[in-house]
Amino acid sequence: MFKIIDKENLNKEIVRIEIEAPQIAAKANAGQFVAVVIDEKGERVPLTIADWDAEKGTITLIFQKVGFTTRKFGEMGVGQILFNVLGPLGHATRPIQSKTIICVAGGVGIAEIYPVIRLFKSEGNNVTTVIGARNKGLLILEERISKISDKLFITTDDGSYGDKGFVTDVLEKIINGQENAGRNIKPDLVYCVGPVMMMKAVSELTRKSGIKTIVSLNPIMVDATGMCGSCRCKVEGRTVFGCVDGPDFDGHQVDFDDLSNRLGQFKEEEKNAD
Repeated sequence: MFKIIDKENLNKEIVRIEIEAPQIAAKANAGQFVAVVIDEKGERVPLTIADWDAEKGTITLIFQKVGFTTRKFGEMGVGQILFNVLGPLGHATRPIQSKTIICVAGGVGIAEIYPVIRLFKSEGNNVTTVIGARNKGLLILEERISKISDKLFITTDDGSYGDKGFVTDVLEKIINGQENAGRNIKPDLVYCVGPVMMMKAVSELTRKSGIKTIVSLNPIMVDATGMCGSCRCKVEGRTVFGCVDGPDFDGHQVDFDDLSNRLGQFKEEEKNAD
């Protein structure tokens, strides 16, 4: 039984929901996700595990209300029961030790990167984090991420908070030394999660500097177990499944244009679902 035990509206678009799921909480790792079915007629929706508490037996999901199911899920309240939650799914993010890492996230990807930053810090890495949102009202988890990052930079598209512009603007400044007392810093790794075009822009930037880049992909999924093929992506010129081969991939090898096209294939059906 997957009972909702806590809920918080982080802003007008993004919701945090804590769910009783002891078996999932006992096995969850950074970077993994679950497939949520809200009722017996519902579709499976893949959502990254934003946090978990093995002792308490709960997982936390933070998601944006963008489609029929996520809007309906966002309207559920404490005490209500989800039909099913399958997970943890996907490969966990690989731990790295004693490196310099830049974590970059945009929008709801900020929630998804939180456990990854925590993992990297637990392994003794120096972690600089860059997060961005369209405006101050849509920014989430600033305080929590600040506590586990060595440095935190914030951008907003409209300049209402932090630096005006995009995460790539700040990332480029960091690499070129403009944000580090004039010292050029070439990190060992950039880890990025967020909108597809943002991940593409970050990967193109780091490619020029020869910086290894990992992106966490969230393609369309139906069964989330590798059977349907809906989540297929092109990486290194070959077809992979986001659910069982990912979600982490080499950002320099991902065909982001193909991924973007595939993400839009059910827009008409989604529109008519209401």
